[in-house]
Parts: sequence; structure tokens; C-alpha cells
Amino acid sequence: MGWYSLFLLTLFITGCSISYKFSGASIDYASTKTFSISLFNNQAPLVYPPLSQSFTEALRELFRRQTRLEEVSQGGDFTLEGAIVGYDLAPVAVQENSYALLTRFTMTVSVHFENNANPKKNFDRTFSAYTDFESSSLFSDVQDDLVRQLTEDITKQIFNATAEDW
Repeated sequence: MGWYSLFLLTLFITGCSISYKFSGASIDYASTKTFSISLFNNQAPLVYPPLSQSFTEALRELFRRQTRLEEVSQGGDFTLEGAIVGYDLAPVAVQENSYALLTRFTMTVSVHFENNANPKKNFDRTFSAYTDFESSSLFSDVQDDLVRQLTEDITKQIFNATAEDW
């Protein structure tokens, strides 16, 4: 009787499974099939020329990778547009001699989102991220890596607010 019970228990455990899907999006694909993302112009007082194109492309790539939505040039079911409105450096951790050990680099992006399948979810919002780096480093030497970090952070925030509905 012991073997039979063990067999039934094993069959029950292996026959029942719990499945979780972490696709990165909670989109109603029955009503939402396309997305369009306009170029995010750089309107920040401090302009980094490649930022506009690289930020926009990173956001598009995130939607291509994490959803089943088809990208269209305009008029998508999800429509995103906006601008890079902040690209700032500020001293952090100032010492007695007025020398900052760290510099904070902050990037801010303004987003207008339209969900044409569900207009109640439309929004205008600002997303921001920052990172600190040693003041002994020249910003021009670390800028590309820092921009990549902040772009990844902000595009994930935007994706979470739109496709994941957080």
C-alpha cells in the first residue's frame, strides 16, 4: 500500500503544475496591436547631441523585445511622444574645503502617452533617474556609460507605466 500511495502522490505532484509568465507586459492584445514612438527631442539646457536618437531607439527596442505589439510609424494603439527636458550635473557630498567628492548626473524625460484602446490610461508624466560619479573623473570620459545607465532606467520606468500598467 505504501508504494501505491507514493506513486499517486508523485503522479499528483508532477501532474499539477503552476505556471507563471513573466513576459514583461500586461497588455490586452485583443484590443492593442500596435505602438508608435515619436522622436524624443532634446530640450534640456545642456544638450548631448546623440541623446535624442539613442533614447528614442532604446525605448522602441524595449517595446519590440518585451511585447508582441507591431511597431508603426504613427497612430499606434499605444502612442508615446515627449522630450528630454533635463540633463543636469550637480555637486554631491561637498567636503569642508568646498570640493565635491561626487557629482550627480540627472536625466529627466517628459512623456505624453495615449492608449487608444483604453483612453482612461492616457497620461502626461515626467520620469527621472540619476547616478553619482566621482568628481575626479571628467564627465566627458564617463558620459556615454552614464547616459546608457540612465536611459535604461528611464525607459524601464516608461515601459512599466504604459505596458505593465504600474
